Amino acid sequence: MVQRDFSVFKSYRFTESTMLQFRAEFFNITNRANFGLPNNNISSPTFGQVESALPPRQIQFALKFLF
Repeated sequence: MVQRDFSVFKSYRFTESTMLQFRAEFFNITNRANFGLPNNNISSPTFGQVESALPPRQIQFALKFLF
């Protein structure tokens, strides 16, 4: 299972004690499919099938004001 995360931060200083920070965060940036394990219950009609996966790429942006 491989999942690559990436983040970028840029800070802008207004005064000596105040700062605004822009943040961009990328989770699973390569958008690789990470599948779960196959169903191992032999009496199940879905035996041997993969029924789950980790979430796809997610991106979030944020502004943070520091004072």
